[in-house]
Amino acid sequence: MDKSFYPALGETIWHKELSNGLHIYVDQKPEYGKQFAFFATNYGGMNLRFRVEDGHWRETPAGVAHFLEHKMFDTEDGNALQIMAANGADNNAFTSPSITGYYFEGTRGFEENLETLLSFVSVPYFTDESVDKEQGIIAQEIRMGEDNPDTAIYYLLLESMYEKHPIRVKVIGSEESIAQITSETLYECHQAFYCPENMVLCVAGNVDPERVAEIAEKVLPAEGGSPVETDFGGKEPETVCSHRMERKMEVSAPQFLIGFKGDAPEKGGCLAQRLLAELVCDVLFSPSAPLYTRLYEEGLINNSFDSGYEMVPGCAYLTVGGESHDPDQVLARVMEEAARVGREGIDPELWERQKKAAYGGMVRRLNSLEDTCIELAMSHFDGEEYLRFPEVYQQIERADGEALIRRWCAAERASMAVIRPKA
Repeated sequence: MDKSFYPALGETIWHKELSNGLHIYVDQKPEYGKQFAFFATNYGGMNLRFRVEDGHWRETPAGVAHFLEHKMFDTEDGNALQIMAANGADNNAFTSPSITGYYFEGTRGFEENLETLLSFVSVPYFTDESVDKEQGIIAQEIRMGEDNPDTAIYYLLLESMYEKHPIRVKVIGSEESIAQITSETLYECHQAFYCPENMVLCVAGNVDPERVAEIAEKVLPAEGGSPVETDFGGKEPETVCSHRMERKMEVSAPQFLIGFKGDAPEKGGCLAQRLLAELVCDVLFSPSAPLYTRLYEEGLINNSFDSGYEMVPGCAYLTVGGESHDPDQVLARVMEEAARVGREGIDPELWERQKKAAYGGMVRRLNSLEDTCIELAMSHFDGEEYLRFPEVYQQIERADGEALIRRWCAAERASMAVIRPKA
C-alpha cells in the first residue's frame, strides 16, 4: 500500500487501489482500542436519472437510494445487522443526497465484521415480499417526517431555492414514489452504482492496513464495472425560484430558515470552498459575530440560531435559521449585515479569531474515527485529500470571504422558508 504522511497533523494515511477499481484508505491508530470501517457508494437520494449500459436514460422514483440502504441488510442467511451485532459490532447506515454509507465500530471481531460488511453490501438479496413489507415501513417513516418541522422547513427552503437540481427532492421519497419501487428497480440501481469503481472503503483505528486490503480483495468482485453517467436536471439558474415559502404546523413558535444560493465548486475545489464558506458563516452568524449579539439582545433570536454550508455535486448553499417571533425582521437584519460586510469588509481580528477556532475544530475532529472515515470518503468522491486542510486554510484570505459574501449573499440569491404555529 502507498503511505502518505501529513506533517502538519502528524497523521499517516495508507492507500491502495484494487484491480477492480475500489479505493481503500486506512488511518492506522495503534493506540486506539477500537476500529471503525466505512463502506460507501457515490450514490444518494439525488441520483434519480442515469444512463444504463444500453445507452438509454433510466428514470427512477424518488427514494430508491434510501430504500436500497434499508434492504441491503437482508441476506440469505438472515439480517446482517444481527450477525454483526452478535460479533460485537455497533453498525448502521445512512443515505444522504449524494452518498450511501454502511459502517460498523467495535473492539473485537474486526476482520470477521469487515468481511460481513463488504459481503452484504456487494451482494444484494431482495424478494418481492420483503420489498412490499419495506414499503409499509418506509411509508410510516415518511409520515413521521412530515410532522417534523426541521425536515419540513429544510425541504421547503430547497424547493424555493432550486428549480431543477434534485437536491430539492426528499431523500426518503414520498408514499407515492416508493410505491413504484420493485425488486427489479433495486437490483438495477445496485448493479449501476454499487460496483467497486464507484465505491470507497475507509478504515481507522487499531488495524493492519495490509489485512484490510487482503480482505477486500478476497470478498469483493474481481471486476469493477463501468462508471455511470448521472443527470442532475440541467443548468441551474443562479437566482432562486422563490424568495419565500411558508406553511403552518404544530410548533410553539415561528421557525425560519434563510438560504443563500451559491456556486457549485469545480472538481478539486470542494475543500477550499467548504472551508471558506464555513468561515463566512462564522464571521456573519456565529455567537462571536456582531449580528448575533444585536439580534439576541433585541429578542429577535434565541440560542437555536445556527448556520451552515452544504454542498453536493451541482450545487452549494449557505443556511441560517432558528426560532423568532419576527422572521421577516431577522431576514432584513441579515441582508443589511451581509451588505455592510461586503461593502466595508470583514473585521480583521474577528476573521483571524474565527479562522484559528475553525482550524482547531478540524484538528480535534481527527480524534473521532467515524468523522475521519466519513471525511476521507467524501473527499475521495470530490477528488481531494481531506488531510490537506491545514495548507488550504493557509491559502484562504479575508478578501476571499468578502468576495463570497458580495456574490452569494445578494437579494436575488436569497430565499426564506417559514413555519408558523397553526393557532
